[in-house]
Amino acid sequence: MSGMQPIRIAIVVCAIFLALLPCSAAAADMALLRNGFTIRHERRQVLGANTRLFTAGGDSSYIDVPTADIEGFEKDLSLPKPAEVPPAKPTFAPDLKQVVNSAGATYRLDPDLINSVILAESGFNSRAVSPKGAQGLMQLMPATAGTLGVTNPLDPQANVDGGTRYLRQLLERYNFDLIKALAAYNAGPLRVQQYRGVPPYRETQAYVAKIVHDYNRKKIAQEKAAAAAKKNHPRKVAAANPAGAKAQLNTGNQQHD
Repeated sequence: MSGMQPIRIAIVVCAIFLALLPCSAAAADMALLRNGFTIRHERRQVLGANTRLFTAGGDSSYIDVPTADIEGFEKDLSLPKPAEVPPAKPTFAPDLKQVVNSAGATYRLDPDLINSVILAESGFNSRAVSPKGAQGLMQLMPATAGTLGVTNPLDPQANVDGGTRYLRQLLERYNFDLIKALAAYNAGPLRVQQYRGVPPYRETQAYVAKIVHDYNRKKIAQEKAAAAAKKNHPRKVAAANPAGAKAQLNTGNQQHD
């Protein structure tokens, strides 16, 4: 027993040393979501009912996820090479926006709806792979990806294009009933046909509700902004040239006489 004591002390000292290493040298974390997906992030911050996951070293790249949707966290031991990280991050956000807008224009779907689906499917993690094998931003199953002609589901452009096309097909199949289309996207058309609507699966019901809530939130915010702009616009015009507005009215009366 006495011969083992120095080894134990060495192990303890080594563990303390590793714990004191800077955070930048440690592996990033993976947020484990209740729907089976994961989001890789450098750090996180709880903000009310949401947890903000910072996907890069700065404060500009982050994803807000409802804390209730997170089961836990674990270390990500499969980090990419440091040299490969910097080139991709500065262009990811604008490129993804362009990809979503392009897919929306091609298949005549609202980009806000596509983004809501991506949020529910992968949390905007282009490398997400579910336990069932679904891949990429819109979580295409291998069979579905093959049918859509998507050879690389982890490529954001190919994935979003294929996922948007599939969603459009489902909408047409169900006469543009968004609820049924979303349920089929999650659980499959056979289950929607079997139950004549949203299957009684907790995961599917939560999935549909999350997308509809997020999409409606965006639309309501846009409607309020448009209404406010419309309400304020006449005031700005009148304040800019009240005399001109009155002169036009007088001119009209003179012509009428």
